[in-house]
Amino acid sequence: MIVIAGAILGAIVGVMTAKKRGGNRADKWQYGAVYAIAFSLGGLVLTIAIEKLVF
Repeated sequence: MIVIAGAILGAIVGVMTAKKRGGNRADKWQYGAVYAIAFSLGGLVLTIAIEKLVF
């Protein structure tokens, strides 16, 4: 669940970052994809850490 939330949040942050920097449609797609992947990876690491600490 954390991974999916990270992907959605990352995509939103990426698109907003590209928009703030004056990017075109392709820039927004690329930033959204890269940020979604990065946030998903962070969520995966967080999920694994929580699983190791709790269980």
